Amino acid sequence: MQPGPAEDRFWRYATIAPALLVFLVFTVLPIANLVALSLHDVKWIEGRARWTPVGLRHYLALPADGTYLAGVRNTLVFAVTAVSSQMLLGFMLALFTSKAVRGRLFYRTVFIIPILIPGIVIGAIWKLMYNFDFGVINQALGAVGIPPQDWLGTQTWALPAVVVVDVWHWTPFCFLLLLAGLESLPQDIYESARVDGTSAWQELRCITLPLMVPTLLVTLLFRLIVAFKVFDEVFLLTSGGPGKATEVISFTIYRRFFTEGREGFGAAMSLVTIFAIALVTILVLAAARRRETHA
Repeated sequence: MQPGPAEDRFWRYATIAPALLVFLVFTVLPIANLVALSLHDVKWIEGRARWTPVGLRHYLALPADGTYLAGVRNTLVFAVTAVSSQMLLGFMLALFTSKAVRGRLFYRTVFIIPILIPGIVIGAIWKLMYNFDFGVINQALGAVGIPPQDWLGTQTWALPAVVVVDVWHWTPFCFLLLLAGLESLPQDIYESARVDGTSAWQELRCITLPLMVPTLLVTLLFRLIVAFKVFDEVFLLTSGGPGKATEVISFTIYRRFFTEGREGFGAAMSLVTIFAIALVTILVLAAARRRETHA
């Protein structure tokens, strides 16, 4: 006996109910609590939290917060420079590996090593490499007559130094996704192009890049989301300094919550950041959808 429409709907809802419950508990409720927190001042008195309603005061104060504005500016610069470099290097490495006849497994293993290293280890390694007195980078520069630089202690070099670490750490992620995309492309198109005498540059420009657009957009989206949330590298290398040279949004939020005790203000910053990341995600997905429709 076949189940009726009512039974079909019941089992359909019953099967997705656990997933909806998990989503509600671990996503909707925390965000709702964050919204409520952003509308209050929280003071701890005798071990108990006392919430005082302040309305939209925290949101209205954000444009006047110099540290937050510096964090927004540095985060945008960091995300654009780091992610664009990672996409370019990852695509180049993926192209090289996909074309390699021998040693393909070796190249893949070597290229993904940085992403396997824990963040705390990466911070320690690069802080030693950037050291003014005995860092290997300054020693290499000294060998060719270039004076040493205080890479993490000057406002000129601090943010670029952190970007270099992030590029080294996360390029393997872009490499893996783009390599998977390259290896999934239909090979008959390339065979036909070679028969027609297509050059390597024409093959890349007219075949590979158009076919790789969906994979490129997905990789770009993943990396932008993580780049906007960067924290560990800044915390381990510079702690936001010198001055506000490497202050990023995540580190500013950390200060408000855990060192200044301004939970309401930190919640407002968090929600604005979540909204900005969601907006970027929507724009990238809309671009991908328009590309698919046009194709």
